[in-house]
Amino acid sequence: MSWQQVALAGVAPQAWKNGGGTTRELLAWPAATDWRVRLSVAEVARSGPFSRYDGVRRWFAVLDGAGVRLQVGGVFHTLTPGDGPLAFDGAEPVDCELLAGATQDFNLMSREGSPVLRHVRGTWEGRVDASVFVAVYAHSSGATVTLGRETLRVPPATLAWQVLPAAGVVGVSSTDALWMEVVP
Repeated sequence: MSWQQVALAGVAPQAWKNGGGTTRELLAWPAATDWRVRLSVAEVARSGPFSRYDGVRRWFAVLDGAGVRLQVGGVFHTLTPGDGPLAFDGAEPVDCELLAGATQDFNLMSREGSPVLRHVRGTWEGRVDASVFVAVYAHSSGATVTLGRETLRVPPATLAWQVLPAAGVVGVSSTDALWMEVVP
C-alpha cells in the first residue's frame, strides 16, 4: 500500500473570514486549486452560518465538544461526537448553533462521485473497487487499516489516504476513527 499521511499538528490553522473559527486543511486532492476531494478539521468557536459550496457534496462529523445543532435547508439536525456523520448538499444554506461551547469537527467535501463518511468504533470491513479514493482519520486513538496482507497503523490525529490500485477488502479497527470513500 502506498498510503500518504498527514498529521493534524503539522497543518497550520487558517482563520475563517467570518471570525467564527479556524480550519486545518488536511488534503485537497488532486490539487489545492482544483480539488475533487477536500478533507479538513475545523475548530468552531462561535455559532453562525457555514460557507456555501455550490456543486459540492458535504459530510460533517463532530469530533470533540458538546456538539452542534445544524439547520440545513430548514431542517434541524443535532450532532454530538457519538453521532454518525451528516451528509448534505453544499449549496444548501446551513446555520450552526453550538450546544455548549466550541467544537472540533471533520469535513469531507467532494465535487464528484459518491462520497461516504462513517464512524468506526470497533471494527469495520468493506469491499472497495480499484481507483477509489479512500482515507481514514484516526481521531483520539490510532487506527489499523488492512488491505489484503498489508497493514497500516495510523497514529492519533492523523489522516491516511490513497487511491486504491486494485479492488479488495479493507478493514479498519479503531476506538474512534472516520473512514471515507469517494467513488469517481
